[in-house]
Amino acid sequence: MSAGILYTTSEVESKRIRAIAAYAGLSIDVKESGDVAKTPTFETTDGFKVFEAAAIGRYLASLAPNSTLLPSDAKDAALVDQWVAFTDSSVALSTSIALKLVRGSITPYNKPIHTHFLDTTIGALTILEKALVTRTFLATERVTLADLSLAAELQLAFSTIIDASARASLPNVLRHYETIVNQSAVKDVFGSTTYTEKSLQYTPPAKEKKEKKTEEAPKPKAEKKPKPAEDDEEDDRPVEEPKAKNPLDSLPKSSFNLEDWKRAYSNKDTRGPDGAIEWFYQHFDKEGFSVWRIDFKYPTELTQIFMSSNLIGGFFNRLEASRKYLFGSMGVLGTSNDSLISGTLIARGQDIKPVVEVAPDWESYDFKCLDLDNEEDKKFFEAALAWDLALDGKAWADGKNFK
Repeated sequence: MSAGILYTTSEVESKRIRAIAAYAGLSIDVKESGDVAKTPTFETTDGFKVFEAAAIGRYLASLAPNSTLLPSDAKDAALVDQWVAFTDSSVALSTSIALKLVRGSITPYNKPIHTHFLDTTIGALTILEKALVTRTFLATERVTLADLSLAAELQLAFSTIIDASARASLPNVLRHYETIVNQSAVKDVFGSTTYTEKSLQYTPPAKEKKEKKTEEAPKPKAEKKPKPAEDDEEDDRPVEEPKAKNPLDSLPKSSFNLEDWKRAYSNKDTRGPDGAIEWFYQHFDKEGFSVWRIDFKYPTELTQIFMSSNLIGGFFNRLEASRKYLFGSMGVLGTSNDSLISGTLIARGQDIKPVVEVAPDWESYDFKCLDLDNEEDKKFFEAALAWDLALDGKAWADGKNFK
């Protein structure tokens, strides 16, 4: 008898949840997303609904207390939750983004960002490699929810982006993966794995070839017709669509000239009585412009400082269409494998979305409007401009400007 219905459009999520259910001795039905607002969603026979793979997996594991999937000991259970969270944030996320880039689901393709997320996945697997040196399973001495969750994500990574050369440095991760997918209870769910020899690479779409016109027999010349009236002629002319005007151009004229600010920032000392910051306060128009704090949402994905700096540079490149409406100063704070990305933006208008949504990856960042009458916000803003910002004990390591 089925314990419920899983609605999902993702093969890896389906496999992950079906494996957990199978190990727990439960039967579930899998259907396309249907009318549910969020996938994956699991609905029980009595109408209870829960979404997100981690939450669904935990719920199913709780239905089989004797399966070892979810330990009764609080510390062991915390370790299971730890490795499930690590799988989602450090393996699944970066693998998914890397694959979307090479498959063209995120456009335009950006090589540095692709490399960043590929390296992030390998970095996460390196952490797992060290953790599994002395362990057969992740959290306890038996198969748990954490092992099955990881195996599903690894199968996707090993068959697409983690190639033979990368796998050669991950013998313990490979051993763990093979142990899990060959468990009798889940072997049919996982099936066989086709390991990729070479990591998938982006292939630009082929340019469409213009079809050659077939030669036709010459047509007899038609008699000249009287020239149509002017109104009739206009009906046949192609109408040129007016270029869409950026809504930011419709805002009332501002006394603050962004280009003058960019020159002042470039040519003056940042701080000081005649510095760029002082110039800013003398000329800033808070009705026509706004100041924002920007933070990268996934700091645990950041590895090498130069790679994180390249991530900022790529983001700035994709903001090119908003250059006349925007100024930015962003930096990498911290050290390799322990850093974050933060900074400030000065933007036309009071809404940041019309300015930054030209960059496909803008939703990878959090934006907070700063109040420069607030001392804490003012201090953050000035430090980001001066490149001496420090957060959570992490000092400014490298930075870039958008001017």
